[in-house]
Amino acid sequence: MDAMPSPGPMAGTTVLVTGGTGGIGKATAIGLAALGARVGITGRDLPRAQAAAADVRRHSGSLAVDAFAADLSAQSEVRALAAAILATYPRLDVLVNNVGGFWSHRHVTADGLERTFALNHLAPFLLTDLLLARLTDSRPARIVTVSSNAHAAGRIAFDDLQGERRYSGSRAYNQSKLANVVFTYELARRLRGRGVSANALHPGVVHTAFSSEDPSLLARVALPLMRFTKTPAQGAATSIHLASSPDVEGVTGRYFSNRAPTFSAKSSYDTVTASRLWQVSSDLVTLSARPR
Repeated sequence: MDAMPSPGPMAGTTVLVTGGTGGIGKATAIGLAALGARVGITGRDLPRAQAAAADVRRHSGSLAVDAFAADLSAQSEVRALAAAILATYPRLDVLVNNVGGFWSHRHVTADGLERTFALNHLAPFLLTDLLLARLTDSRPARIVTVSSNAHAAGRIAFDDLQGERRYSGSRAYNQSKLANVVFTYELARRLRGRGVSANALHPGVVHTAFSSEDPSLLARVALPLMRFTKTPAQGAATSIHLASSPDVEGVTGRYFSNRAPTFSAKSSYDTVTASRLWQVSSDLVTLSARPR
């Protein structure tokens, strides 16, 4: 008689991975499910999310994979997703804020906000707040936010956050990725001593379809070179490490690349910028200025 497979080092834990229907997010979900975690993934429509969940089950060998539908660029759908997660999961050990996108032209969300800023920064900001009490109750818990080394070229343009006066796809993306790091550091400061860690990461240059809806000219020109970049599984390695490794238990407020802590851009450590970004973000999603 064959022996039952071991339950895995993450058995008994629950993880939510946003943007888990493809690319780095899906690879992250596969890796964490294979380690024994119950994994929830999100996608913009339910059939696609369910199909991705079936793939995650098949590749991980785990049946404990759930699909949730939400367009996270819309705040009402972020709130509905949070309500569904809280109703489904009595505990939440890890939140992986993976969802993100790039648009070379300016698009406006249902809330009247520029899509890159809304999806890449405000969605994880709001979702984290809405799930924070459950994460705290499940402590030790972890919040992992996928940024990019593109943050180093970013600037938080408080005078034009929504790109209304001047829009550039790369400028909007770089700003949103810097916001991810600034948010992570401020979140870690506010959560100090509460048993919930917050870290950000650079996944590497990965061949995914995240900019395929509205690619820039540079992205189209560079497409033939993408075969030389990381695979989604390679890009997911640092997310999986931060979500699961005992080596980073209790480590918080750090930026990682290739599964190792490293320094982010100097501008990301500015606490005045962090405090201002937190307040502006809170106003845009109508939250109090502190995590619950």
